[in-house]
Amino acid sequence: MTDSPVDQLAKALNQAGQVLDTVTDDNLDNPTPCSDWTVRQLAAHVASGPGTWAKMTRGEEVDWSAVPEVPDGQWGQTFRAGADELLAAMQQLPDDQQGSAGFQVAEYAVHSWDLVRGTGADVALDDSLAETGLAAMQQGLTVENRMGAFGTEVEAPADAGAYERLAAFSGREPRA
Repeated sequence: MTDSPVDQLAKALNQAGQVLDTVTDDNLDNPTPCSDWTVRQLAAHVASGPGTWAKMTRGEEVDWSAVPEVPDGQWGQTFRAGADELLAAMQQLPDDQQGSAGFQVAEYAVHSWDLVRGTGADVALDDSLAETGLAAMQQGLTVENRMGAFGTEVEAPADAGAYERLAAFSGREPRA
């Protein structure tokens, strides 16, 4: 039996929460593969994301350009509250309106990879989430709509794993 889009999203959110738990004071200023963001900046972005997605899912106005302000050390708690809110909002939608779940899986899969790379954490990432995220991005992300959120696609090595292919498609150097 195949997981529903919302089940996959729940797994991606759980994984991202586990990765956020690895962020420590010692790695806050480390660079990440996500453009010019440090671990601190990316942790705040990831932590605030589910709440923003939940608002959008409910039809509320959101400002994706707003710089998230999540106090150091509050990432996991902020993230989990937003994740619960997002999953509840997604479950209220009819199945045929849950299409954004795949892109949300991509968001949390690629940022989990970014944070693992930035922190050096020893977290096993679920390849099925990278595959789901990559499929969603390949379906909806074009050169025209990357709008600074994603870099230009990078060629993945022939032997690239699921997360390396996802990273490359989203404009990151998978083995840098």
